[in-house]
Amino acid sequence: MDKVNDTLNRFLFENTPVRGNLVNLTNTFQLALNKQNLPAGLKQALGELMAASALLTATLKMNGSLVLQIQSKGTLKLLVVECTSDFGIRATAKWNGEISDEQNLFDLIEHGQFVITLDPKDGGQTYQGIVPIEGDDISTILENYMLRSEQIDTKIWLASDGKSAAGMLLQKLPDTMNQVSKSEESAEHDVDAWNRVGHLADTITNDELLNLDTETLLHRLFHEEDVRLFEASNTKFFCSCTRTSVANMLRMLGNEEISSILEEQGKIEVNCDFCNTHYQFDKVDAAQLMVSDIAAQGSKEIH
Repeated sequence: MDKVNDTLNRFLFENTPVRGNLVNLTNTFQLALNKQNLPAGLKQALGELMAASALLTATLKMNGSLVLQIQSKGTLKLLVVECTSDFGIRATAKWNGEISDEQNLFDLIEHGQFVITLDPKDGGQTYQGIVPIEGDDISTILENYMLRSEQIDTKIWLASDGKSAAGMLLQKLPDTMNQVSKSEESAEHDVDAWNRVGHLADTITNDELLNLDTETLLHRLFHEEDVRLFEASNTKFFCSCTRTSVANMLRMLGNEEISSILEEQGKIEVNCDFCNTHYQFDKVDAAQLMVSDIAAQGSKEIH
């Protein structure tokens, strides 16, 4: 069976508290990153974070976006990935100085921290968690975060080869507060299931994760388990930048700053870090920005 690219698959193990997600990003990966001039190590790390963002988003009941960031005071300043609840993904990196293709993410991090932000679009409260980076790969960083901050047993496998990215997540769902206390035998069954499935999943290779279709991969790993596979969701590259949103950002600079840039450069140029779209505002465009800003201020004063 041919591998179906750019899909997110949810699955569960019948009669156990264990659920899982599988994701493959090929077109999404390439559209998000190929227009950015990224060193190989950062491109791989962003690919893994993109896969992780989709895997984690699939576990949430939220209409909004999940943002994963690795912040550092070393050569690397920032890796950031955003995934919307309908699996629109974008990503970028910021760094200072020269980075060779041989350097990996952890060669570049100094005093790093991991930040996860949940931004609901339906009026709910934004949540942000910040923890030190613990682990020597992105999977371990995320597993430690989920265990320490969310108290959820989670195992994550990630792979990226410069052309695509993929990942698998397993979670052991916690008992709910309203659930009748489980018998000792039932609780032991759940722990055994979690440990058994985890050992089987640990045999996965990067090549399998990147190149096998979902059904083949699940059968190869868990053919002795009773696995229920749900209908796939599609992932895609999505950037929210528009000329209007850039104009609104420029208005926030204020008329004095806009005039100063125009006097120095004759125009205002803005490049989106995520999709590399170039926006240019000449003196006429800028005058309209300043006029609309003055009108808005006047409207506020009247009211």
